[in-house]
Amino acid sequence: MSDKPKTERRGLGRGLSALMADVSPEPQVSENAPQKRLDQFIPVEMIYPNPDQPRRSFTADDLESLAASIREKGIIQPLILRENPRKTGTYEIVAGERRWRAAQMAQLHAVPALIREFTDSEVLEVAIIENIQRADLNPVEEAMGYRQLMDRFGHTQEKLGEALSKSRSHIANLLRLLQLPEEVLEMLRDGRLSAGHARALITTDDPVALARLVVVNGLSVRETERLAKQPQSKKETKPRVSTEKDADSKALEGDLSANLGMKVRIDHKPGQEAGQLAIQYDTLEQLDELCRILTSMPKGNPNY
Repeated sequence: MSDKPKTERRGLGRGLSALMADVSPEPQVSENAPQKRLDQFIPVEMIYPNPDQPRRSFTADDLESLAASIREKGIIQPLILRENPRKTGTYEIVAGERRWRAAQMAQLHAVPALIREFTDSEVLEVAIIENIQRADLNPVEEAMGYRQLMDRFGHTQEKLGEALSKSRSHIANLLRLLQLPEEVLEMLRDGRLSAGHARALITTDDPVALARLVVVNGLSVRETERLAKQPQSKKETKPRVSTEKDADSKALEGDLSANLGMKVRIDHKPGQEAGQLAIQYDTLEQLDELCRILTSMPKGNPNY
């Protein structure tokens, strides 16, 4: 009998819990307990990354930090590999590409690894699970990981929550973010918006416009939620300008009001040369007096 059907049945029936056993850190054992080394050291040049790896971004700073740790302490958790179906005699990374890249930066010639038998579907599933477990994933990457596990492997939100120790509401809220336009998702990816901001935008008529407003004005999540609940016609379309006047402007307003006997308001934008000065008169006599003062002012007199 061919082994292929057996392999496929095993893969389809293993489930998330069994797969996670291969990507979770190994349990600690007593120093006095007999230890059996199941991992082996594989030369880095015999290892190839998974071409279907969902995570495409590996920042230089992140890798350098890990490389520094590897230089000092070595690789604590072995890579998970399988025989490379594309090149005989080599291995393909199932989990641990980031460690493999950092190991090369640390000039290691070989890395500890566990060799496992995985189908193509299981390789992708394990790669997604490992990425979801990472602490530095942005909300979009995490949500897309959950969506892939549900769409490609038929996992429910409940099963994902149980296997990954996440609440169902956490998974559901992240999945809802994927309803947002790509421009908003990009702001979420690069940290200009938080997941809290993004959730508030989901039900708005124009999430892109509101997202831009949030970013430009540095609105808090609470402010974003209040703004999202307002009718579209009442929402701000321009950046907010602080109404708090500096002490010098307030003092000048007081002096001019006292000298003219009329209310004076100065609107001066901080950091700019231009502004507005408004004088309020209550009677026509005050208007006449104001006109007299303005027309009698000598041109170029620095005292006015």
